[in-house]
Amino acid sequence: MVSRIDRYVLSQLLVLFGFFSLVLVAVFWINRAVILFDRLISDGQSALVFLEFTALGLPKLITTVLPISAFAATVYVTNRLNNESELTVMQATGSSPFRLARPVLIFGVIVFLMSSVLHHLLLPLALDQLGEREAEISQNATSRLLTEGTFLHPSKSVTFYAGTITEEGVLRDVFLSDGRKPEEGVIYTANEAYLIRNQDTTTLIMLDGVVQRISKVTNRLATANFQDFSFDISTLVQNDTANGLIARNMITPDLMEPWEVLSRRTAQPEGHLVEEFHSRFAEPLFCIVAALIGFTTLIVGGYSRFGVWREVVIAFGLLLLINGARSTLQNPVRDDLRLWPLLYAPVLFGAVLAFLMLWYVARPKGRRRPTAPSTEVTT
Repeated sequence: MVSRIDRYVLSQLLVLFGFFSLVLVAVFWINRAVILFDRLISDGQSALVFLEFTALGLPKLITTVLPISAFAATVYVTNRLNNESELTVMQATGSSPFRLARPVLIFGVIVFLMSSVLHHLLLPLALDQLGEREAEISQNATSRLLTEGTFLHPSKSVTFYAGTITEEGVLRDVFLSDGRKPEEGVIYTANEAYLIRNQDTTTLIMLDGVVQRISKVTNRLATANFQDFSFDISTLVQNDTANGLIARNMITPDLMEPWEVLSRRTAQPEGHLVEEFHSRFAEPLFCIVAALIGFTTLIVGGYSRFGVWREVVIAFGLLLLINGARSTLQNPVRDDLRLWPLLYAPVLFGAVLAFLMLWYVARPKGRRRPTAPSTEVTT
């Protein structure tokens, strides 16, 4: 049963958690939105496509922010309770450090449940929809190339420009730079061009133009005039993502089948599938550890007139250490699927560390009681 004290501390944790989550999501979203906006708009996409891609990227962003927000909220609330002597009053009434950590543990479990819903359901669905939309946009050559007066980048190291586009779909003053080959660069210029689509093939027919080919090995330029030239641009607009199922785009219940069968369906190694499956359980557990580490580190430090910056830095360093170990252990599991328990080792280490710090604060100090001074009786 949750007591009034637990509800009081838990309410503060949840309020601060919501505040820090909102701020961090906004900061990370702005940073990502600038890059996404530049990429989509430069490719001729509308603002609605930008908003759609932004919304589909939010689940991934939120899963990254949740552990940080849980840690920040716990540190802030613990420091405030300590400065206002509320923790001292709770301890004076007989509450042990383990008892004080109970609302923090409940808070961590709530964040864990939020993160679990994202990892097991919302994030895979969003990634799957995002992949489909990227495939549709990348395969739609007309929408990517029929934008006049703008330099477009339909693919990496490829630049396309059309000065004007008539109502009949004729492209005039065409410029196409192809730098995909590291040993040479090719530039096509033409007075007119047409886009012709035949099932999955898209061809750019250029009329009355010049092709310039420069060798980066010999540093020589070769030019040639042409009356008509066809250029297959299907490779420029194809999606880089492999067709078929992808493990990260599948909800967790769909991953619960024999690894051999799933590996054949997705064309992915079994180790990658095992790592993806267990990471969806290990990463939400990290939210509980983040909250407990933030609380226990400040409890060990106690009250200081010089602030709690030292304890905050130590707690943040421990969090980075645990998170770094979690990222490092992904490759061994991918190489050998039998090592999947390693994915839970950082979380277990963090939980044990938090328990030891609580035990250290709760253990008897072993101080000697002052003895009464001896008196000599004289007669």
